[in-house]
Amino acid sequence: MIFPKNLTLAQLNNQSEGTMVSYLDIQFTEIGTDYLVATMPVDHRTKQPLGLLHGGANVVLAETLGSVAATYTLDLQKQYCVGLEINANHLKSVKDGRVKGVAKPIHMGKKTQVWEIKVYDSEEQLTCISRITLAVLDRK
Repeated sequence: MIFPKNLTLAQLNNQSEGTMVSYLDIQFTEIGTDYLVATMPVDHRTKQPLGLLHGGANVVLAETLGSVAATYTLDLQKQYCVGLEINANHLKSVKDGRVKGVAKPIHMGKKTQVWEIKVYDSEEQLTCISRITLAVLDRK
């Protein structure tokens, strides 16, 4: 288990109150041994003018998952993470429902972390794949 044993979904969801994450209704739904899962609706907040899930919304979901997952692998009294780079390949359009993102680590170093986030539609079809690189910083 790479996350603290006492980490809860309520804790993850409550920390987003009053942020873009709560506005977009991104909900953390599962904490695995080496992965974190969250969902996001495909609705008026996350669609682009053609009625499809906005690519930027995919990136918000991916960055949220990657940043939160990376942060909770650290001693929060001593370190925190900030994003350095993120990319996304949008593979399949989504018109409605909820998408699910799954974040898994690729590299967990002392100064950087790299996470892969796969986004699936309600039929479990891969719709987007993203990778985020984060800097691990010491608290002062």
